[in-house]
Amino acid sequence: MASLPSQVLEVPKPEWMSEDLTMLEDMANRFMETEIAPHYDRFEKQQFVDRAEWEKAGANGLLCASMPEEYGGAGGTYAHEAVLIEAIGHAGVDGFGIALHNAIVAPYILHHGSEEQKRRWLPRLATGELIGAIAMTEPGAGSDLQGIKTSARKDGNHYVINGSKTFITNGQNANLIIVVVKTDPTAGARGTSLMVVETDGVEGFERGRNLDKIGMKANDTSELFVNDVRIPTANLIGTEEGQGFVQLMTELPQERLLIANQGISMIERALALTIDYARERKAFGKAVLDFQNTQFKLAELKSEATMARVFVNHCVEQHLKGALTQTTASMAKYLVTDLQCRLVDDCLQLHGGYGYMNEYPIARMFRDARVQRIYGGTNEIMKLLIARSL
Repeated sequence: MASLPSQVLEVPKPEWMSEDLTMLEDMANRFMETEIAPHYDRFEKQQFVDRAEWEKAGANGLLCASMPEEYGGAGGTYAHEAVLIEAIGHAGVDGFGIALHNAIVAPYILHHGSEEQKRRWLPRLATGELIGAIAMTEPGAGSDLQGIKTSARKDGNHYVINGSKTFITNGQNANLIIVVVKTDPTAGARGTSLMVVETDGVEGFERGRNLDKIGMKANDTSELFVNDVRIPTANLIGTEEGQGFVQLMTELPQERLLIANQGISMIERALALTIDYARERKAFGKAVLDFQNTQFKLAELKSEATMARVFVNHCVEQHLKGALTQTTASMAKYLVTDLQCRLVDDCLQLHGGYGYMNEYPIARMFRDARVQRIYGGTNEIMKLLIARSL
């Protein structure tokens, strides 16, 4: 009998895992396995997930699950997003970019947008009519968000935006993009603002190439260019200019927890598949799992993964209580993604030569895992943030 990723660690369900979340988990698992996984090789080749799949996800209530019902969402919490994120990881369709859409883009509008902005954008994000992205990184500014150069100049009742962004997740599909800009280049962090660009029909907006990455091939990651793009002043997120950096810092702990949820779900899948492979694969007349080296290695990995799972569940609980600190979120992101990359590498080794073949899922996981230590703030930045708490 095949090992199930969700059961391989034998950790009891956390207290926050309610009956309705269990039902969502079952539904999300079925959706990913029946609607996304069968087409995933094609999505990898074309380097994006079809818009039709986004719309199916919206029709099934999997977009904006944590947004209030009055704005078209399912009225859930981050726990609903955690369940969806892990369903994606357990099904091995990690490049389906709804986690960023749901748990990063939409919350900026919910928490910092005006009532008019919420009613204008959130229902369309919930159906998949709008696909969300956030444009932070630039060719010369990554983890250092204060170093961005993209500018927004006020011109009557419009802003005129100029600049370029890179490494933008959902960059080819997105038609609602939160752009991080400088409204006052002389004011440092206090000169940063967030603005929404609806790309359909906007002059001066241009998508660059869909970037050729090591992994996460099914996720469109792009360069974006804004050349004298005019947007209404009503598209500024917040009550006044200069609130962007505070808004970013407010939302980043959830983004880092999201990455930890992605990491632990891949960890569980890698372990489950490797245990099954070691049971079935024969070497020197017996199953690979019968060798003490294999048993000891998998025992180490299962032990470390169990500690990571318990910590991630704790962090979700803290976040649901409004008590997740930037320090703890940084720990979760750094510890889980470091373990993820090391564990997947060890699992590939236990597959032997077959682990290096793209037809085996562990090879894709090996490629896809690596970016986890980079985006959302590099793990070196996480250590810097943690060190500030000493």
